[in-house]
Amino acid sequence: MTVSLDLDRLDFTKGNGLVTVVTQDAHSGVVLMVAHADREALEHTLRTGEMHYRSRSRGLWHKGGTSGNVQRVVSLTADCGRDAVLARVLPAGPACHEGTTSCFREEALRAEVFGALDATIAARQAAPAAEGKPSYTQKLLNDRNLRLKKLGEEAVELATACVDGDRARAAEEVADLVYHALVALRAVGGSVDDVRAVLAARAG
Repeated sequence: MTVSLDLDRLDFTKGNGLVTVVTQDAHSGVVLMVAHADREALEHTLRTGEMHYRSRSRGLWHKGGTSGNVQRVVSLTADCGRDAVLARVLPAGPACHEGTTSCFREEALRAEVFGALDATIAARQAAPAAEGKPSYTQKLLNDRNLRLKKLGEEAVELATACVDGDRARAAEEVADLVYHALVALRAVGGSVDDVRAVLAARAG
């Protein structure tokens, strides 16, 4: 995958030689961290395909160079002010030095829970089933009749909860329905990104 970014169009002067980098998990949408980069760091990023930053304390910094938790770049996009960059990456491990997925903890994870769920379903699809013990998600992915039956059941249970005016149960049923819907979508080759694209188009 070739990643491009016109460094000549970035405004490094506003940040005394630095631009702000917001790093986001390309699959889940979770914001992993916010850091800074200078031209040299971004040149290293473009050349290697892995994120490099400029730290005020340790200079040029290859994320994961020591820990192995590298961030493989999917895309780099400048903002309208040309002094910040959105880096969409595939992380090999936790982004935070404290060992958590995101430096923003639970708030960031909740912000894109649908993407995280879809990523988990994709991982189950790609993983070999334990001998004789496939996960529930794998059972659904491998059995068309089962997943469609469960999809219908969850829709009926949601409708029933809404008829009863039970807010808590309705929320639980929506969660179940979303999970089964994403499994069904994954089984036909789709992902939550397809849903995002449809909603974005409908929003104009």
